[in-house]
Amino acid sequence: MLDLLNEIADAAAANPDKGDVAAYIPELAGVDPDHFGISVALADGAVFTAGDADVPFSVQSVSKVFALALALGRVGDQLWYRVGREPSGLAFDSILLLEREDGIPRNPFINAGALVTTDTYLAGSSPREALGELVRFIRAAADDDSIHINEKVAQSELATGHRNFSLAHYLASHGNLRSSVDKVLGTYCHQCAIEMTCKQLAMAGRFLVDADEMPPLVATERRRRINALMMTCGHYDGSGDFAFRVGLPGKSGVGGAILAISPGRASIAVWSPGLNRYGNSKLGTEAMETFARRTGWSVFG
Repeated sequence: MLDLLNEIADAAAANPDKGDVAAYIPELAGVDPDHFGISVALADGAVFTAGDADVPFSVQSVSKVFALALALGRVGDQLWYRVGREPSGLAFDSILLLEREDGIPRNPFINAGALVTTDTYLAGSSPREALGELVRFIRAAADDDSIHINEKVAQSELATGHRNFSLAHYLASHGNLRSSVDKVLGTYCHQCAIEMTCKQLAMAGRFLVDADEMPPLVATERRRRINALMMTCGHYDGSGDFAFRVGLPGKSGVGGAILAISPGRASIAVWSPGLNRYGNSKLGTEAMETFARRTGWSVFG
């Protein structure tokens, strides 16, 4: 496994086309696109890393996986009255389907759906309390109390998140937000600014592996449903392409991270800040394609 990861990291380092960083978020614009890290946390407890696997980064929308688990823990299947479970086929911050479908987002992994999910676990709490609960959940999943929120990234997102504010106001106009727009956006931007390394992210993703050795933080049926949504919706309008090329449930973020799950086997995290046209890590996607092909771990065989 270690030889494979080193080979993948070396190939990424040698690739001159690394994609473009998310320059519309000022704190992410300055991240070095040459960074590349990968980590695999196996079901038997072994962890393998290569490249910049110990360099911290903003997980951005990968946090939506943990937020979804927390929201489902709060309200269960009642969540699906407020957000759908279908791929969007559009960019992660598009408002088009939200207008057409009366304020019900297509799925919890596009930004509009994630705002509803955030609003769900925020209900009855202050943003500080809700974020504390989310960070504690992630720390428990990763078995690492050092995971934290990068305040500079959160403030950078708040200052430039005009489209997210538009989505939130549209949701509120349809009665699909229970807390105030400012409260939801403040919580959401801090959620996205959670900072982790590849190793920490791979460790945190173990609760979705569905193996006896993994942390029993959610019920088996719920793990399988979250994995299903990661497979069909985890890469926005590039979800079909990722499923075709990699064949594993995965969730991306514009910080350049991808969390992928091989059910019963492992949690895999890869980070490369340069993005492709879908807003997903370019070299991260290519690395996961190589990894799935070489290991034969695609769920499709």
